[in-house]
Amino acid sequence: MQTLKHLTRCGKALALAATLAAAGSAFAQTPPAPGASPRIDAIRKAGVLRVGVVNNPPWLAQNTTGDGEPWAGPSWMLGKEFAKLLGVQMVPVPVSHETKVPALIANQMDIMIGPLNQNAERAKIIDFVTFSSTSVCMFGRADNPKFTNAKTLDDFNKPEITMAYFSGAGEEPLVREQFSKAKLRGVTNSGSVAPIEEVLAGRSDVAPLNRVLWPNINKKVKGLAVFPKENDCQDSKIFDIKAGMGVNKNEQVYADWLREVEKRMQPALKAEELRMTQILK
Repeated sequence: MQTLKHLTRCGKALALAATLAAAGSAFAQTPPAPGASPRIDAIRKAGVLRVGVVNNPPWLAQNTTGDGEPWAGPSWMLGKEFAKLLGVQMVPVPVSHETKVPALIANQMDIMIGPLNQNAERAKIIDFVTFSSTSVCMFGRADNPKFTNAKTLDDFNKPEITMAYFSGAGEEPLVREQFSKAKLRGVTNSGSVAPIEEVLAGRSDVAPLNRVLWPNINKKVKGLAVFPKENDCQDSKIFDIKAGMGVNKNEQVYADWLREVEKRMQPALKAEELRMTQILK
């Protein structure tokens, strides 16, 4: 009898602990009170959450069909959750890879949901709400011996190699550091996922591409090869970096709240990233 009472008391205690934990979690999702965050106060006053957007699948992909929501992906999902919890409308602010950080600093948006690759230079001027990570493959023409003869990553770091990359993209500082001996061509992103035309036209021997995009690009664009080629480059650790959203510096209360929401949403965000990866064309 004492044992049964003891178990009952333990069960009630565990239930109470679970309830308190859930309440604590819910409280963590409640936006800071008025006066705690000037940014959140301004968002509430305006009635809108301005989110910077740029096509960057699988995290954020533009829907150009005219049906459904204008954007999709884990970045969009998380942005909608922020807006819902704040009780405001989410308004996309289109930017380019070149302008996304300057536009954020210039207060043209409340958060860049892009997402942004996290690096040391950016971390000096903005804060991150990290929710994913990425690495790249190097791709080139299958009939170009400058590319296909490469055995190591260092083989691309030579004066006779021309490497293309998108100006303003997260990998730019990494490309400049890793391949300082190569001839580097920074090109403007015209809406593609990588400088594919640069490589196909022979203006560049090699370019970086997000590894999750390679399998579909390989099916769609003939005549390309990849490095590293093992497991279709899906085990690549080249430029393995964190990816996330960007907010202005010195907005700690705002940034901390965004991170708490992201932490709760992490399972759903991972599932959405996987779904978007599988439907990439």
